[in-house]
Amino acid sequence: MRFTSDASSDGVFEQLFTLDEIPGVLWTQPGARGPRPLILMGHGGGQHKKAPGVVARARRFVAECGFGVAAVDVPGHGDRPKEEEYDRIATVNQARIAAGADPAPLIADFHALVARQTVPEWRAVLDAVQELDHVGSGPVGYWGVSLGCGLGVPFVAAEPRVRAAVVGLGGALGSAEAAARITVPVEFLMQWDDERIPRAQSLALFEAFASAEKTLHANPGKHGAVPAFEMDSTLRFFARHLILPPSVRPPAATAAVAGPQGFPVRRPGRGR
Repeated sequence: MRFTSDASSDGVFEQLFTLDEIPGVLWTQPGARGPRPLILMGHGGGQHKKAPGVVARARRFVAECGFGVAAVDVPGHGDRPKEEEYDRIATVNQARIAAGADPAPLIADFHALVARQTVPEWRAVLDAVQELDHVGSGPVGYWGVSLGCGLGVPFVAAEPRVRAAVVGLGGALGSAEAAARITVPVEFLMQWDDERIPRAQSLALFEAFASAEKTLHANPGKHGAVPAFEMDSTLRFFARHLILPPSVRPPAATAAVAGPQGFPVRRPGRGR
């Protein structure tokens, strides 16, 4: 792993890195030391590791919970070179959708193809990030919707270090088999009027998860209209499943403790 730049603002330290030509970004608290929970975030289609929504969520994870957060560019996105085969398939799919084809199976097949590359890449990134002194081998969570769900479900199924996941805006086509191998707690986001993923496919994916604890969050609206308040629930979910109990929390780690309704708050004079 090679760090290429860093910056700090409003209590969040940002480091850009490359790992075997994979460009990524890591957010932590300034001066962080010792192990802490880590969230790996998957961005949406056509986006990148520093898309506004990714950055906004990452900053809240760091500032409000003391987590580390990592995100990398998916092949053909952000700072990665164009992938001719992926571009060709995407162009063909767009033409088919414009001609009236059902987008769901086309999206599912494309996600399954890209996941063959991203799952081992993301596992390697997780290895490298957890070797850093200011991240360590704490508990891991995953967050990703849309493309981040299509690639994230097989990643979570393959990666035993992930203890909890927030995914959504995805369907069972191409993901149900991997979802059936997931037993960690899952919070699933769904848009009731999604124009890209049929409602039945979203419900089927939720049903496919083998998790004893799984929660469906369905909201009215189109594919990209997930309400902002869902982030509050995401923070509570990860705080509940990833924050270490006080008896084993390293002194240098952020002291995030459960506030009202389980929401993590920072006690004055504790942690960083």
